[in-house]
Amino acid sequence: MNNPIWVMTSAFKPLSLEEVIEKTLQVHATGMELCVFRRDGTRKDHVATHLDYETFGPDDAKRLIDRCNAAGLRFSVGAYDNLIGGDPAQRVANQNHILRLIRIAALCGGDANGVRVGTFVGYNHELGVQDRGFERNLEEYARVFRPIIKYAEDLGVTVIYENCPMEGWMPPTTPTTYNNLPATLAARKLMYTLIPSPAHGETYDPSHDVWQNIDPVEVIKASDMSRIKHVHVKGTRNLQNAARIHWGALYPMQAVDPDLAAKAGVPIPANEWDRHHYEPMLPGFGGYDSMDWRAFLEVLMERGFEGPFVIENEAANSAHTGNMAATVQGFAAAVLCLAPIVWPLGPEGYAPDRSAWGPLKEPEGKDLPLITMDQLS
Repeated sequence: MNNPIWVMTSAFKPLSLEEVIEKTLQVHATGMELCVFRRDGTRKDHVATHLDYETFGPDDAKRLIDRCNAAGLRFSVGAYDNLIGGDPAQRVANQNHILRLIRIAALCGGDANGVRVGTFVGYNHELGVQDRGFERNLEEYARVFRPIIKYAEDLGVTVIYENCPMEGWMPPTTPTTYNNLPATLAARKLMYTLIPSPAHGETYDPSHDVWQNIDPVEVIKASDMSRIKHVHVKGTRNLQNAARIHWGALYPMQAVDPDLAAKAGVPIPANEWDRHHYEPMLPGFGGYDSMDWRAFLEVLMERGFEGPFVIENEAANSAHTGNMAATVQGFAAAVLCLAPIVWPLGPEGYAPDRSAWGPLKEPEGKDLPLITMDQLS
């Protein structure tokens, strides 16, 4: 019981890397998932770029390792985009960007330092609307990711997928809200079967199952623990509102003509993310959510999870306020909520035993060439 507790840096978009490190220490976290999104990407929500990925080299890796060791912090890197669907040019750009992040992770020591690469897979709706659409997406995933995972494995880096369905990633008029392949446990098990390599796994975020009325405790019990490398900490409060009463909880709320909806007295989506009936929260901040965090954390401990808990702050009363002080408060509250279950009790209360982790290893200093998908193919 000595798991790291990290912060995901998407909530610190306007801050420099040095300022992010200061905020991480301020909330008593032990590491960071550094967001490194494309600056020219199509995503506008929950994105940040805290490393200069275009010029990153061995000297940058050494400076980053030295700074994190001085602060007693660890880190990984991540960017979350659609890698198998959407605009073809953007799709390839996203794939090439993940290859950049794999190179950065390798320069920083990769698996030897716990520096992994977080990503989405995405979904191809052109394939999805066809017969066997889900299976066609699995096939496309395997085609795209086999060379990516082989490249990562050769460099000693692990790629980890988050299970967010990205339910607002399409217009509110779109019938489905399944926009990221690894959004279900079944999909993830199929993906690992298609690509058996140990160089990929997952960041499990329980909040995405909670709003689908799935118990995350049971998901953990049914999961291959060797694949769960990180856990995202984000709460969800399921709302018992008019939209749920009218549309139910099995399918997303659908868009119809606003005048017709008003005349009928039927709620419709206010925006692309207003499709399901929940409020994003952080555990321990501003009330209870719809999840038993203690039971979830305890089953992870029982099953031997030793990876970092990464606090992903998208809470309506914290990061979504746009107020940096409230953002920091949310992170600090979540750290304290987790501490009694994942940190040992000592003279200073519940605190991590940093001596058990040791410093990050110095990188070799050897440069690696930039690789693109066409070169892997």
